[in-house]
Amino acid sequence: MIKPGLKTLATTWLAGLLALLPLALTLFLIGWLVGTLNRFVGPGSLIGRVFAALGAPFAAGPALSWLAGTLTIIIGIFFLGVAVRSGLKKPMARLVDLTLRRIPLFNSLYNLADRFVALLDKSQAKEADIGAMSPVWCFFGGDGVAVLGLLPNPQPVDLDGRDYLAVLVPTAPIPIGGGLLYVPSAWVKPAQIGVDRLTSIYVSMGITPPPPLRSNAPAA
Repeated sequence: MIKPGLKTLATTWLAGLLALLPLALTLFLIGWLVGTLNRFVGPGSLIGRVFAALGAPFAAGPALSWLAGTLTIIIGIFFLGVAVRSGLKKPMARLVDLTLRRIPLFNSLYNLADRFVALLDKSQAKEADIGAMSPVWCFFGGDGVAVLGLLPNPQPVDLDGRDYLAVLVPTAPIPIGGGLLYVPSAWVKPAQIGVDRLTSIYVSMGITPPPPLRSNAPAA
């Protein structure tokens, strides 16, 4: 049997450990992130050597050349952002469509990466495929299991004389994947939330709850 004094010491030590743990984990994650970045873009990496080659005309020595090259890339990305915000985004997209998107394998990979980046960029949410969809509730059986999904097209499809709506049911915790289901229009109701909220619900795997449904009006 543990004596009360020893139990108090252990409890106090555990409380101190729990208080220190968030800071320790934060420092560990920062160290892991710095180490990962150094492995992929540090002076000894392949990308780092490219940065050093870019910075060689501006500085002497491997470390200074890498630093100068990194700053050159950062400044170049900034001016690219200025160009994009100045209205050159669509001409750049057309240039990519006419050149890189014509490569079969590159085209598939670029489309996937482009959609993922569009999800991260809120300013592009309306332009992204998923951003154009409407979050809806699907009540299977009319009043049974409720599933939160996305309505890609509000126009119903006539299947054997009955109207159906196409609903994309995401897969947690990856909201950009899932199954495409055609369900009766009467089973579908607007969720009254945005795509960002739906994404957060699926990424949290249900820990983030959806708001209450207040309307009984169908989505179409």
